[in-house]
Amino acid sequence: MTQNEEHIPAEEYSKFSRISLVILSMLLIFAGPTYVPYLMEKASINAIAGMAVGILLFIVGMALMLFLVRKKIITA
Repeated sequence: MTQNEEHIPAEEYSKFSRISLVILSMLLIFAGPTYVPYLMEKASINAIAGMAVGILLFIVGMALMLFLVRKKIITA
């Protein structure tokens, strides 16, 4: 982390926004690769495209989770 980056302490996030971000990241991690490809296949969209979207949602969810851990919004 460079000194030029702006650091926002976890206390400045509201409780609602912290919970919402955690729930969103869990939905992206777990529902993204499972339900989205299934729904896309049921909508007659290519299975390869569905898997690609599922993997993309998983990566976005993991990046969001990494962000939450680094900003110490999620602690042990």
